[in-house]
Amino acid sequence: MAVHAGRPARTPGAPVGPGIELSSTYVQDGPVSYGREDNETWRAFEAAVGELEGGQAVAFSSGMAAVAAVMETLPVGGRVSVTPDAYHGTRRFLEERMPRLVVSDDSPDLVWVETPSNPMMAVTDIAAVVRASACPVAVDNTLATPLLQRPLDLGADVAVHSATKLLSGHSDLLLGVAVARTDEWAAKLRERRSRHGAVPGPFEVWLALRGLRTLPVRLERSSASAVVLAERLGGHPAVEQVRYPGFGSMLSFDVRGGAAAADAAVARLAVVVPGTSLGGVESLIERRHKWPGEAAVPPGLLRLSVGLEHVEDLWADLAAALG
Repeated sequence: MAVHAGRPARTPGAPVGPGIELSSTYVQDGPVSYGREDNETWRAFEAAVGELEGGQAVAFSSGMAAVAAVMETLPVGGRVSVTPDAYHGTRRFLEERMPRLVVSDDSPDLVWVETPSNPMMAVTDIAAVVRASACPVAVDNTLATPLLQRPLDLGADVAVHSATKLLSGHSDLLLGVAVARTDEWAAKLRERRSRHGAVPGPFEVWLALRGLRTLPVRLERSSASAVVLAERLGGHPAVEQVRYPGFGSMLSFDVRGGAAAADAAVARLAVVVPGTSLGGVESLIERRHKWPGEAAVPPGLLRLSVGLEHVEDLWADLAAALG
């Protein structure tokens, strides 16, 4: 699916991959009226992600734009139950929208699940949440990707990704995507994309589709390395605790000595790059507690996004930095 979904029809002389549709304006009375409504390049990317997730994908200008589109399907005063340690951008969005949206576990209108959570790597049983919920369930599937977890198959109504991260995989674009299980949800998401203007650039979408083609091999390599690093970090005397969900390319670990010791270790790294994103070909690390809204994260916790470098190079770098 990752390699072939969204490609043009196999007719003689046709390109193997889709091109970039750059027009904002179209001749009237056709299937597309204006560039904010639809785009041929969007459709190719959405077809690929939709097939991988098992639903209808809608691309957005960023991951937060996709999050906002899902949240703002709720009426004024709508109640959202959210994973306590969800991405701080999601939590800050909800805090800023109060009282338009209310964060509450009591009779929610939407349950928002992030699994694994960022940066604590907690895993939630999606199917159990769906069974216990009398309202729609949305899942942030950024860290797992549809290769490791398909929320719609487990009963969720929407799966959301920051496609900036693992789906595109090269740290060179901003993009989001929400995948709906039903026509109704897909229509609501497309309407909000158009009304709010949170439309993606065709070039960014084309780059994301190109990156998506290699997701299986990238994730296989980085996940295998993450398993090795999680095990070795767990035995290192400078590490108090390793948080690894057992799958995927993301992990976090608590450095003995707290914030000062963690910052000193990051400063000594030569291969792993200090950076605030994840899911790229390069390994990235950062101390999450320093960000506003991450006060509940342990001060010495380092989040590590494992890239495609040789695992022994990564381990040598981490071991030397930890001392």
